[in-house]
Amino acid sequence: MRLPGNTMRFPAVTAKTRLVLIVALSVAVLLGGTLAAVATTGGTAARAAVGANVRAAQSTAPYIFVHDPTMAREGGTYYLFSTGDPAGVIGNGNIQIRTSTDLRNWSYEGTVFATKPAWITSALGSIPNLWAPDISYFGGLWHLYYAGSSFGSNNSVIGLATTPTLDPRSPAYHWTDDGQVFGSTSADDYNAIDPSLVNAADGGKWLVFGSFWSGIKLIQLDAATGKPAASPTVYSLAAKASPDPEEGAGITYHDGYYYLFVAVGYCCRGISSTYHIQAGRSASITGPYLDAAGTAMLNGGGMDVQGTDAGMIGPGSPFVFADAGASYLVYHYYDAFDQGDAWVQVRPLAWIDGWPVTGQALVPVPGQGGPPAS
Repeated sequence: MRLPGNTMRFPAVTAKTRLVLIVALSVAVLLGGTLAAVATTGGTAARAAVGANVRAAQSTAPYIFVHDPTMAREGGTYYLFSTGDPAGVIGNGNIQIRTSTDLRNWSYEGTVFATKPAWITSALGSIPNLWAPDISYFGGLWHLYYAGSSFGSNNSVIGLATTPTLDPRSPAYHWTDDGQVFGSTSADDYNAIDPSLVNAADGGKWLVFGSFWSGIKLIQLDAATGKPAASPTVYSLAAKASPDPEEGAGITYHDGYYYLFVAVGYCCRGISSTYHIQAGRSASITGPYLDAAGTAMLNGGGMDVQGTDAGMIGPGSPFVFADAGASYLVYHYYDAFDQGDAWVQVRPLAWIDGWPVTGQALVPVPGQGGPPAS
């Protein structure tokens, strides 16, 4: 458990873990730095290179690549959606789907699309993968928001796909491409990636997004269409000092407050990744969001919620899943025991004195060969 109070502390790294990290770093150097040295700017765009690098670095362990996870439950099955594999090995770069009945063991079930939607290729050219999905249910349909972009660019689009059911065995199962939701160009001071739906206390629908380029943003959606007005107001929620390394944001409502979770630091460098998860809260969905010390997230604030834990390096892209009165923090990390491959983690989320505190990791660490660290 993380310690409650105004300051959240990262767990100490054990001697065993240090040894593993040293060995893994040595392997990375011998392989020409394939697990590191991804560009320092562009945020989520750097994910376009990490899959191929990790794939090249691995010799015996299976290649998994689960990045930017989002989760839902339908019936007795949990469904996990994640960024497409940039190496093209898994699903040709399309949004991946996995299932579980126990939140511990996950099976690959295919992709949302067989091929990337033509409108994305038309808007952006050929890109290796689709990014950072977000799943939610409203209006009788499951809504999957996702992003398309290219390395180091804020020429980006957010798309939407819908289906009546998540169960591929159902005759009603079918993903419909609903096209573009929002976009950004080099003329904008924000980046339209990493979308996440927000359900407001009054039933309204909002979309949080952003990466580098002036930080985390928010727009309002039409609850009937799941899309914004033609020229929506763009609200600023969080920013760090230049180059503003934060992304993968999401907002959840709990006990009178909106909680903004965000990944801070740099992803996609394998075991050299510096991602960690911070949060702040606000009585208003549009902010201001303050951390436990009262510092606004727009002024660089943010309370640490989850950091590196033993062999689980660089946790990021937080998604809060609420189900039957329980909350869970879903995120990805880089497996130090498996040469930096990206994998999913799920932790119970408690609310201590009005602030989120993570519990023990539920998903086994693939390369560790034993129970996950706590």
